[in-house]
Parts: sequence; structure tokens; C-alpha cells
Amino acid sequence: MNAAPTPRPDDDRLDPHLLRIAAVVVLGTFMSILDTTIINVAIRDLSHDFGASLATTQWISTGYMLALATVIPLTGWAADRFGTKRLYMTSILLFLGGSALSGAAWSMPTLILFRVLQGLGGGMIMPAGMTILSHAAGPRRIGRLMGIIGVPMLLGPICGPILGGWLVDDVSWRWIFFVNLPVGTIALYAARRVLAPDDPKPHHALDWPGLLLLSPGLAIFVFGLARIAAAGDFSAPAGDIAAITGLALISAFIVHARRHQDPLIDVRMFTRRTVGASALTTFLFGTAFFGMSLILPLYFQIVRGEPAFDAGLLLAAQGIGAMFSMPLAARMTDRIGAGKVVLTGLTCVAAGMLALSRIESTTPFWAIEPMLFLLGLGMGATMMPSMSAAMSTVQRHQVARTTSGLNVVQRVGGSMGTALLAVVLSHQLSDITPGAQGGLGALRTLPPATQAPLASALNAAFGHTFLWSFAIILLAIVPALFLPRKKSGARTDEGATLSAME
Repeated sequence: MNAAPTPRPDDDRLDPHLLRIAAVVVLGTFMSILDTTIINVAIRDLSHDFGASLATTQWISTGYMLALATVIPLTGWAADRFGTKRLYMTSILLFLGGSALSGAAWSMPTLILFRVLQGLGGGMIMPAGMTILSHAAGPRRIGRLMGIIGVPMLLGPICGPILGGWLVDDVSWRWIFFVNLPVGTIALYAARRVLAPDDPKPHHALDWPGLLLLSPGLAIFVFGLARIAAAGDFSAPAGDIAAITGLALISAFIVHARRHQDPLIDVRMFTRRTVGASALTTFLFGTAFFGMSLILPLYFQIVRGEPAFDAGLLLAAQGIGAMFSMPLAARMTDRIGAGKVVLTGLTCVAAGMLALSRIESTTPFWAIEPMLFLLGLGMGATMMPSMSAAMSTVQRHQVARTTSGLNVVQRVGGSMGTALLAVVLSHQLSDITPGAQGGLGALRTLPPATQAPLASALNAAFGHTFLWSFAIILLAIVPALFLPRKKSGARTDEGATLSAME
């Protein structure tokens, strides 16, 4: 059965067909983002079942993140070469294959390997889906549609620990992976029925030199950061060398891309005011957001002694805040421009993080929940408006590469944020538990009676870490000042010819 014709993207209405396209994209993106955080609550069970150390078990998450960072730069070229519908469906198939194999893993090395396979598919699902939405919606509706696709981006890290905690406690850790199979099957069927086929238009050959510089560079750089975070300082030679090598490869790619006619990622587009401001805002916000996604569950588990499932429930206030602000932020982005919306969102996030840095180990949960709600309000008004600002100013044929570039920026920012805040927290905790690597290992093995006297010192360690996130958000406000503060129109250099291109 052929998909219905795609409505003209210069229509301001969110018609039923466009909403069906958004639903298809949401299914795939929610599944891939959920899997990024759902694994965290199962680390202890996996370590016990396979008889592996925590240092080895952590590569289940790190390997997945490395795969994401490696494959995202390919998405822009692959979307042009094979078509976005074909790429989207292939990515989901690869992700489902990795999920099934991960759930059936028989050893720790095989589980890590299958998680990498899963990440190779998961890394392309979101940028391919965002490209599909951008083509279908056009510049006048992109803000509202990005509000829809942004929901799983914010809810995934919150629902993941809740769902993962329940599955580990009451079912089996294997279902953390098997749960993707029915969702992915529905997403594949819906994509086949709803998405209109698009003809591949390979305007350029694959930039092999750029690929060999950027993809390994990102992977090696993230690997180095993970090793540095695991060591708790910069005393690990392997981590230091990897980080420096990765940074050198990334720098070489930037030099190469500026000279190449059709680079893997056109870094020259980041010299445009709106795209560059959007990229830097996205990078800094991703650094703080993904870092906090790691730290907040640990705060509830280590300082407050809550089990993983209850910690996940406490974090739900963020999701509620995002659900309130995201639809409103999407509409306001279309009406008054992304700049004012993003600045309001960053102010809310900064206020929430500053408040969290001031809480005590005895602060009641009813006082903490409004802080998390405020964080959610700010996140919903920041993440997607900052990205849609860039996509509303590029030409239609540049959308795929722009979304790929912004997703690379966001993933690298998230990886750096997770590593940075982990290092900061590890240094603080190592002072509380001398002799433990980063402090976390000793704290996980201490009985509750021993942890109780340390509550005040632990609370201070987390408060210090929250201040780092607060400082990063303050930095994000600077590039956000350069985002457009007027109603978006047609894409630059394209508006008059959009109908003809359709």
C-alpha cells in the first residue's frame, strides 16, 4: 500500500497526515532514547550475573554511547544517498537486531558487542526522523513539529530508570532489551504505511577522508573522557592520550571540512550566526542536561538511600514540567522566534540547578520536587527551540546535514557533560572515602548504617557538582542571545522557490 501524498509544507495547518508522520517518528526516537538510560539501573545485576567488575560492566553504556557518536556523522550522507524513509527503517531494523541479541547475551563481552551493534542503529534513528519531519512540515510548522518530536528526548531519560527499575526488580534484566521488539515492530509497520517514499538524490560522494577523521576522532575522544572519568582524575595515561588523539583528529577534520567541497559535515554552515548560535547553545545545554541525568539518580540513591525504582519516580517531576512547557514553547517559537523562548528556558534551568545545589540531606522531597519541575519547564523550552532555530534558516537540501551536525554536537556535549560531572563528583566522593577509586565503589558497598553519618558530606559533594551544571547553563545563555527573536519565515534563500521544489 502506497503512502498518502505528503501535504504542501507551506501550509500552516498541522493536518492529520503530518501528525501521523510525527507519530511514526516519535515511536522510533522514543525507543532509541529510552534505551540510553534504561540500562543504568541494571548495572549491578548485570555485574553479578556475569561475574564481571563494575569497571567492565560500565562499558555496556559506554560502548553504546561510542557507537552513537561514531555513526551520527554518516546520517546526513546516507539520507541523501539512500533516502530518509529507507534509512529510517534500516536504522530501526539494526537497532532491533542489536536489542534481540543483547537480551540473549551469554557473557559480558557479547553483551558489550551487541550493545555497540544496537547503538549503530540507534544513532541514526533520531536525525533521520528529524529530517523526515523537517521535509514534511516546512519552515512555518517546524517549531510545532519539533515540539512533538522533542517529547521523547526529554521523557526518555526520565522514563528509562523507572521502567528499567521495574523490569530488573520484577521481571528480568533481559527484558530491558526485549521491550524494544514490539515497539520497534509497530514503528516499522507504521513507517512502511505512512511515510511517502523519497527518491535518493546523491549529490556528492561519501567524504571518506572526513569519515576516517571525524568518526574515529569522536569515538576515541569519548573513550578518553570515559577513562578519565573512571579514574576520577587525569592520571590515567590511556585516557589522556586517547582524549588528546581524538581532539587532534577532530581538529584535523575541521581543517579538512573547510577545504572540501562536499564534507561529511559542512562546518562552514556553523559560521552562520543562527546555526552557529544554535550549535553552541545545543552543545552547552547537552553538556549540562546529560550530565545531570547521570547525577540526579545517584543523588537520590546515595544521599537519600532510595532504591532505583523510587529514584526514577522522584525524577518524574521533570517530565511533567517538560510536558507543560514543550507545546507552549513550540507555538511561541513559531510566533516570536526561538531566541526569547530559549533564554526563558535556560533561565528556568539555571534557577532549578542553583536551587538543587542549596538543598540539604534532610530537605523534604515535597520541597525538591518543585525544583525538578522547574528544571523540566526549562528543558522543554530550550532543547528543541534551539535546534529548530537553525533548521528554519537553511535550504531544503541542507536539512539532512544540518540535523546530523546538530545531533553530533548534542551527543558530544552530552558525552563530555557526563564525563565532566562524573569526574567532579568522583573527586568529591574520594575525599569522603579515601582509597576508593572515585569514591563510588566504596559507597555502593557500605551498609546503610555506615552511610547515614556521611549524609552531610555526601550532600555537599553533590551540591558542588550541581554548581558545575549551573555554571555550564550560564555559559549557554551567551550564544542563546544570538538566536533570532522574530517570527520565523521561509528558509533563507529558499522561501520563494519552496513550492517549485515540491
